[in-house]
Order: sequence, then structure tokens, then C-alpha cells
Amino acid sequence: MSRTLRVASIAGDGIGPEVVAAALPILDRAAALEDAGIAWEHLPLGADHYLATGETLPQATFEHLRDDVDAIFVGALGDPRVPGNEHAREILLGLRFRLDLYVNFRPVKLYHPDLTPLKPAAARQRGSAAVGAVADPSTRQSLDSPIDFVIFRENTEGSYLARGTAMGEGTADEEQISHEVHTALKAGRIIRAAFDWARAHGRTLVTMADKSNAIPAHRLWQRLFREIGDEYPTIECEHRYVDAIAMEFVRTPERFQVVVTNNLYGDILSDLGAGLVGGLGLAASANLHPGRPGLFEPVHGSAPPLAGKGVANPMAACLTGALLFEQVGLPRAAAALEHAVWSALADGVRTADLGGTASTASAAQVVLAHLA
Repeated sequence: MSRTLRVASIAGDGIGPEVVAAALPILDRAAALEDAGIAWEHLPLGADHYLATGETLPQATFEHLRDDVDAIFVGALGDPRVPGNEHAREILLGLRFRLDLYVNFRPVKLYHPDLTPLKPAAARQRGSAAVGAVADPSTRQSLDSPIDFVIFRENTEGSYLARGTAMGEGTADEEQISHEVHTALKAGRIIRAAFDWARAHGRTLVTMADKSNAIPAHRLWQRLFREIGDEYPTIECEHRYVDAIAMEFVRTPERFQVVVTNNLYGDILSDLGAGLVGGLGLAASANLHPGRPGLFEPVHGSAPPLAGKGVANPMAACLTGALLFEQVGLPRAAAALEHAVWSALADGVRTADLGGTASTASAAQVVLAHLA
């Protein structure tokens, strides 16, 4: 191997260990296609470890993840035995905030026409019921594969800082005040990241979503979006209020290319985007800061009722692996892995969340076979 990646794996809770176990051999084979290897380090962080030791993310472990690995691959975190999910919050949010992983990157791509609950774009535009097959994901499609955009969600401030005050808790006069924090530094850098990605990937439209007509703090986003957008003359800039863009996601998703927004709205819109293309079983994400190890996790969560049944969809974990490869400089491995998932779906492989009967293991085996 010409290169070995150091990747820390946190399988976590619920279906996390199952999808990670299914995905890791697939990632290994994809990396080998680019003459690279992966040195996996399996960390026991999760509910079991927390309940046994009281530890969530020890300082020494955090420093190791910060200084000694190329990436962090997470299965899922969340367990009903920890009702407050403090272990999940301190591990995931702790890594995001302490590593300053300010970009939450969420692709929204339709890999097969029968996965979307929407009427196909071809039918909407031509008044026809025709459905075109989704083409190879290595190229952006327009009509037959209409849904293909990415969301840049600011990941380190907004409402998620949990700042605020509480008065009269438990009484009829209880009042909870949450402070929504936006700074020019952090809003500006996520907007710039969205434009940089658009330029690097041949996209020509960046859409910014806020609620500045009702929330004065969002006017900061308006100003920065105009100023930064002026630096990218070949890219069209447009603004949408968040309620309007949610409607447009459903009515005309094919018109979007790159969407950038704040933490709360990005959280909501990215799950809506996942619903447009098949659900969370196909939803990948990356938490990034250039020059630092990224945190990569499928979005489906730990799904405790499904744990141990062998029915979880491993494809989100595989697509998350493709994002990992893109970020560490293995683009051919990333493309091969995404193509393998697309091919498995084209073969008709469907786990229960997609309306089929494939098991976690059998779905993973088909994806793996397409990497041979």
C-alpha cells in the first residue's frame, strides 16, 4: 500500500455496531482500489462504556483523536438506558465543538427513482408519468436524476450553544429563554465554504436560507452572503426564507445545487432532504474543518428498536465512508464506493426501511461485490 489512513471507529449504540461491522470491509476494499489501506482503531465509547465507567469522552481520548488520527468514523450514539443521552451529547457535540468542526456537510442525491415519494421531475415538467432511470452518480443529472444538491449547515453556534435562562421552572409561570448566537466569523466561514465547494464542483447556484424577516439576528447572514457572494462572479446567489425553501424542496428539488444555512435550519432541512431521496438509511454526513480530522457519521441514529435484528440499512454508513475518502484525498475510492451503492440499489437491493427484505449483511455483500 502506498498510503495508510489512521481512522478511529466509534461503533456506539443500537444499530451502530451492526452498520459499522458491515461497512468496514467495504471501506477497506474501496481504499485498496486506490492502493491505500486503513489502520482501524476501535474505541469503546458509547452507552455500554458510559454505564460501566461513567466516562463519556475522556480528555486523553479527545487529545488522541485531535492529534493522532486522520478521521473519525461513527456508527450511531443514543441508548434508552441513558435517558438524557448525556454520553451521546458529550461525545458527538463534544467532538464537533472542541474540534471546531464548523461544516456539517449533507449530500441529498437520488440514487433510484423508486426511492423518492415525490412525483418525478420529468412528470412534473412534461405532465407525464414517465420515470427515467437514475444514471451513474459520477455525473450530475438534470431530468432523469433531478435531485442532487448539498447542504452546508453551520455546526458550532446558533441555538445549539444551549445558552439562555430559566425562571419559575415547574410552575405555571415557567419561562425558558434560549439565546440564538450568530457571529460574523462563523457565519462567514460556512458561507465561504459553500461557495468554495460550489466552484470546485462546477455548481453555479448557491442558495442561503434564513428567517431574517422575523429574526433580526439573521440579517448578519444576509449581509455576509451578499458580500462573500460578490467574490464569486460565476456563481449565482439567491436567498430563501426557511419556510419557503422547505416548500420548494418538495415542489421543485431539482432546482437546488448548494444550500447554506444556520445550525437549526440545517438540521431540519437536511432531514427533509433525506426524506426526498429514500430516508435516513441512505443519509450520509461529514463534520469538517480543513486541516483537522473530520467526524463522519450516518444520520439514521441508533434506532434502538432495530438493534440486534440484522435489518438496519448499511448503505448510509457506506456513503459516509465515501465522504471520508473524498476528504482525505482518495477521490477514486470515494467514487467507486458511491458507484457500488448505486449499483446495489439498481440491482433492487432494499432493506426494510426502503420497503424490501434484504438484511444488513446481505445488502452489504452486494455492495462489496460491486467493488470487486
